[in-house]
Amino acid sequence: MRQFDLAPLYRSTVGFDRLFSALDQYVSADQATTYPPYNIERTGENAYRITVAVAGFTEADLSIEVKENALTLKGERKPDPERRTEVLHQGIAARSFERRFQLADYVQVTGASLENGLLHVELVREIPEAKKPRTIQIATGRGAVTPVIEGNVQAAA
Repeated sequence: MRQFDLAPLYRSTVGFDRLFSALDQYVSADQATTYPPYNIERTGENAYRITVAVAGFTEADLSIEVKENALTLKGERKPDPERRTEVLHQGIAARSFERRFQLADYVQVTGASLENGLLHVELVREIPEAKKPRTIQIATGRGAVTPVIEGNVQAAA
């Protein structure tokens, strides 16, 4: 696997450290775990769903946390003291896991559900009105507005 040195980018840019940290994480994919398997789906223009296969886990065994654009899914199966059987072969993985997803700006978790061994986490991107593009009307002729800069009226050209 190729190794990329992002140090020159750190020295010549300001405010992109989170982006470069994310790139570092994705480049080191060799260390990434594959358990539990998951899908990321687009369900609408600004809507997404993460589906995680969590067979054998109950709602009490799972936790979902969102902190600073990071979604963390944790699963820890608690032993059942009332279980009277001895497992001779365990092919269904029930090991604990922690899966992290980096969320883009303005992506919010709107809900989660557990059905048929699949955990569905619903996400939506809600861009604030102030951040959305807007159209500026261009005035011409006598209706033109004279710009004001720091209290001084600029002469219209």
